[in-house]
Amino acid sequence: MASSSEVSNPSWRPKLVLASASPRRLALLQQAGIEPDALLPADVDETPLKSETAKELARRLSRQKAEIARKTARNREDLRDAYIVSADTVVLAGGRILPKAEVVDEAAACLRLLSGRAHRVYTSICVVTPKDAVRERLVETRVRFKRLSRDEFERYLASGEWRGKAGGYAIQGLAGTFVVKLVGSYTNVVGLPLYETAALLDGEGYPVRFTWLNAA
Repeated sequence: MASSSEVSNPSWRPKLVLASASPRRLALLQQAGIEPDALLPADVDETPLKSETAKELARRLSRQKAEIARKTARNREDLRDAYIVSADTVVLAGGRILPKAEVVDEAAACLRLLSGRAHRVYTSICVVTPKDAVRERLVETRVRFKRLSRDEFERYLASGEWRGKAGGYAIQGLAGTFVVKLVGSYTNVVGLPLYETAALLDGEGYPVRFTWLNAA
């Protein structure tokens, strides 16, 4: 399993860098049989710019993360020819971009907005090839939450699962019980839409399915 230090891989496979420290994104890549050679998370200011839309924010942040990781990788002999994958997920509810909740008050405000209504989740994926070509894809998923009871609201906040999550919830965890309807990609809501990520890499020559022969 990849960690912040590199994992050695056979020379026949091109190197790949995930520009994220998210365990969810790493697990999703591994689910697709893709094992990053390095994790190079980028520390970027995720505050929306004035009048910036949710789609624009997701695209801008994913590009920034990819560019920071690209510069680091190109200065390292072992990652000089690596593919770079980055992503950013943004939740939009009631016309408002919801934060990645870090304190309980932020999470509570997010849950109040999400309770009993539909919201949109956008993830922008950015792939940089070994020749520094940039490919991007924006994915949208619509999600509807049930109306949360007081007990559900309070217990979810007490769980702490919301911490660091876009929109203050994790669909792959306890909050999955709140989802009444989902239209689009489930993995997009988790943080990395697998179909689109694999398609981008495959289209740029990365051997996405090479490890599948031994998957069983």
